[in-house]
Amino acid sequence: MKARFAVIPAAGKGTRFLPVTKAVPKELLPIIDVPALQLVMDEAIAGGAEHIVLVSSQAKPGIEAYVRPDAEIVQRVRASGREDLADRLARIGSDVQVSVVYQDEPRGLGHAVGCARSVVADEPFAVLLPDEVMGDARLITQLSQSVHDTGVSAVGLMRVPRDQVSAYGVITPREGDSGPGPFGIIDVVEKPREQDAPSNLIIIGRYVLTPDVFDHLDALVPSANGELQLTDALREQAMLSPLTGIMNKSARYDTGTPQGWLTAVIDIALQRGDVGPALEVWLRERLS
Repeated sequence: MKARFAVIPAAGKGTRFLPVTKAVPKELLPIIDVPALQLVMDEAIAGGAEHIVLVSSQAKPGIEAYVRPDAEIVQRVRASGREDLADRLARIGSDVQVSVVYQDEPRGLGHAVGCARSVVADEPFAVLLPDEVMGDARLITQLSQSVHDTGVSAVGLMRVPRDQVSAYGVITPREGDSGPGPFGIIDVVEKPREQDAPSNLIIIGRYVLTPDVFDHLDALVPSANGELQLTDALREQAMLSPLTGIMNKSARYDTGTPQGWLTAVIDIALQRGDVGPALEVWLRERLS
């Protein structure tokens, strides 16, 4: 079975974007004129998702308001000439079901994913972190196909310089796996010191997981900071059967920081026919 469910953890407080996140969820900050959350949902749907589960917080009512069907808004967007965007908005809640579940307190990514269990139940499911915006749905589609073919969880990977590995979950690839992959993953470690890292292959925010991961999440012991780490549950899965790691070949933007968000806005804007040419002219004049 391919992943019909897509879980998007969106309960974070967005402290790096204060004061704007005092009132506006960071997932709704616009990439030009489209919220980052919409782009991530579009990716999930293009990858085959039929049911999106948003893990939110009671303190962020804007998330639930955004995904609530609103025919008037769809019509106004359509009347402005943005037919494609109107179609994307219209399918949320009609062609694609959306559920919102709540993470009552910030206890880590593992806990956030576990909050979706009551909806996902016993099916494979995708996890898409909304702090990462992808150029297309290629990776999540490949991950879903891999789980369908192999029956084991699959995660997106990329290489980073070794002095950056301490910020990520890092994999131990199966002996002999190299080059472009796919990789068999026999171990995962969260934020290792550079000298202790087993490789420079990091897990990025795209996963398709088998439902047994929920049992591993339930059995987790909190880490030193009190959080339940998704990587610890993946490590337990890898001990039973090597996971699959697939290298990302799409554009990827880390929008979890103001600098990363601004980079995404500019780069994506330059690719759009309606704003890109004028923006490029202005940038060249501004930087000359």
